Amino acid sequence: MENPQQPIDSDLLFDDGLPRPNQDGGFKGATAAKAAGISYRQLDYWARTGLVEPTVRGAQGSGSQRLYGFRDILVLKLVKRLLDTGISLQQIRTAIAQLHDAGVHDLSQTTLMSDGASVYLCTSNDEVIDLVSQGQGVFGIAVGKVLREVETSLVDMEEHRDQAEPAHAASDELAQRRKARKIS
Repeated sequence: MENPQQPIDSDLLFDDGLPRPNQDGGFKGATAAKAAGISYRQLDYWARTGLVEPTVRGAQGSGSQRLYGFRDILVLKLVKRLLDTGISLQQIRTAIAQLHDAGVHDLSQTTLMSDGASVYLCTSNDEVIDLVSQGQGVFGIAVGKVLREVETSLVDMEEHRDQAEPAHAASDELAQRRKARKIS
């Protein structure tokens, strides 16, 4: 049995076969914000208040840079979607905690439903139908669809970056590693 005092293992959330960021990888804040469709100011605020903190590398004083993993960007985009529908930040914090607590493994079958006041985590079609039949569900966010949107956004950004770089620009170590990883 787990000790309830210990933090929840972030690997349980979004453990559905997606690539994990490597030890020295991750996405810079500006890239994460753009992929999630939020401003850098929102990203910074959400990190400082603990709503969505980067899991690859957090800020450690002046001049340090946060690095966000793919799963972090997915959560950022989900938070934005919930905010756009008028859900309060307090309810969003509860919804994000529910996702972590549930240890959701198959996001393609997960839907966040809301009645405008509360957010419900549904992991099956039956749960969605039950919620709607009770008259509680007003809207839903299919997490799997948002996941694919984030993937597409990051791939498009990477392709655009690659096209903008001249061939001789891959001279530093990190660029060489990225190039080698693409080839294999």
